[in-house]
Amino acid sequence: MSQLIAFNKPYNVLSQFTVEPGCAAKTLADYISIPNVYAAGRLDRDSEGLLLLTDDGRLQARLTQPDSKQPKTYLVQVEGEITAMALNCLQTGVALKDGKTRPALGREIAEPDWLWPRNPPIRVRQNIPTRWLELTITEGKNRQVRRMTAAVGLPTLRLIRVAIGDYRLGELAPGAWRDARAGQ
Repeated sequence: MSQLIAFNKPYNVLSQFTVEPGCAAKTLADYISIPNVYAAGRLDRDSEGLLLLTDDGRLQARLTQPDSKQPKTYLVQVEGEITAMALNCLQTGVALKDGKTRPALGREIAEPDWLWPRNPPIRVRQNIPTRWLELTITEGKNRQVRRMTAAVGLPTLRLIRVAIGDYRLGELAPGAWRDARAGQ
């Protein structure tokens, strides 16, 4: 039977098991010692949250291929006030240098009360407010969510993936993992 692992990737951890010699970055190997599992997709070093790992190539492809259109949901802390116009742009698609994004589901939310502190903390500007978005996309262009929010005037300060398709982060602590098929 194939394995499917849900991992809460901490900030500043690479979504891979190895690094170039001399690189001091933390990797998945610092947290997961299960042999022969590989990330199904990735999260950038400066993003946090749900990363799925599997030893099943077909499952990995189904979770990551653009044709599968697996929805990915993120909590995004942005700099600035979220306007109706910015939300509308995110919901109808944003023009980026590599093409227009598919429409996203987006809404402003309150800061999650269950959220762990980030280390190091985000930068805070005294006169510029921060707000939170919940954003669901069905594609995976490089740094797409960050580029989308920046394009509508809302630079991303913190990005946390909380769901991939039916798989949820739930109450998984940063750096912890679980069998993803046992209680999503």
